Amino acid sequence: MTNPKALGRSAGFNPRNRFEQITVFPSDDESRFFPDEDRDRIVVATKFFSDTSRTILAENDSPDIPFTYSVNPYRGCEHGCIYCYARPSHEYLGFSAGLDFESKIMVKEDAPDLLRQAFLKKSWRPQTVSLSGNTDCYQPVEAKLKLTRRCLEVFLEFRNPVGIVTKNFLVTRDLDILIELASRNLVSIFISITSLNRELTRRMEPRTSSPVRKLEAIELLAKNSVPVGVMVAPVIPGLTDEEIPSILREVSERGARFAAMQMMRLPFAVKELFIDWLRREYPDRENRIVSRLMQVRKGKLSSYEFGERMKGTGETAKAIQQLFKAGCRKYNLNQESLKLATDKFRIPPGRQMEIF
Repeated sequence: MTNPKALGRSAGFNPRNRFEQITVFPSDDESRFFPDEDRDRIVVATKFFSDTSRTILAENDSPDIPFTYSVNPYRGCEHGCIYCYARPSHEYLGFSAGLDFESKIMVKEDAPDLLRQAFLKKSWRPQTVSLSGNTDCYQPVEAKLKLTRRCLEVFLEFRNPVGIVTKNFLVTRDLDILIELASRNLVSIFISITSLNRELTRRMEPRTSSPVRKLEAIELLAKNSVPVGVMVAPVIPGLTDEEIPSILREVSERGARFAAMQMMRLPFAVKELFIDWLRREYPDRENRIVSRLMQVRKGKLSSYEFGERMKGTGETAKAIQQLFKAGCRKYNLNQESLKLATDKFRIPPGRQMEIF
């Protein structure tokens, strides 16, 4: 028995929050249903909440993540990717990793000002900061709020390097700032592509940009000399792994210079959300996909071990990694190293007194 399909959503329900002892189940009168032919399709509206956090730099000490600090202007993500590893982080807020994660979005309205305050501290050491370390900084609401754009202005103001990972064509809106950052070797961008199959991505990551638009974003950034690559992530064994060569070919033809790959991992509630999604959307492929997933996770559906959790283990994982590396060689990706500049950091004119 699968859960109803919420229109425009990948999650079918709200799994129990692992930190909460009470679970709230919505009644029928709290939801608006379509006519009889769509009786199983429920509408879940997106709601936005003010996040009054007083700091903006999240510190990471995981040895398999290549950055120490990240900035996330939003918590929760409208993109609603069913496989998103960040879903369980919403449980720390008292929400669920399911529909709550993609429909209840926390907005850090003070993010640009908090970032400026962080860079003004005497203790700050210039280094690359990840913009979107957890949730996508270019999710749809960014088109209106422009918090990410204002954060980029701060990065440029202080000449601090920034790395961006996004699934949204909206990143091209800020091409003017990105060009300036790139001219100083202060930015790199990875466009995340899971699949080139529009029907699959529509079901799996319903509010991201389409595969075609992602490719267009890569081409536009490359033509403007902004260092851009592809993040083939997550690779889902039995569902998307066979697309790796075609993804690498397409992005290379559009000017991508770099490529990275991550194996899908299903921490905590993401496991039941993904299995439920499979049963709703691809019931005929469920057994094959689950079997392949367990082959790369030592008989389980997820791994929490540093190093292994991003790559997987075993012969299936090894074959997928070899396929990726062969594609990178064939399409001339990762032929150079990219090290962003940290020696150009400055306290902007007129703000020197603010460090005291």
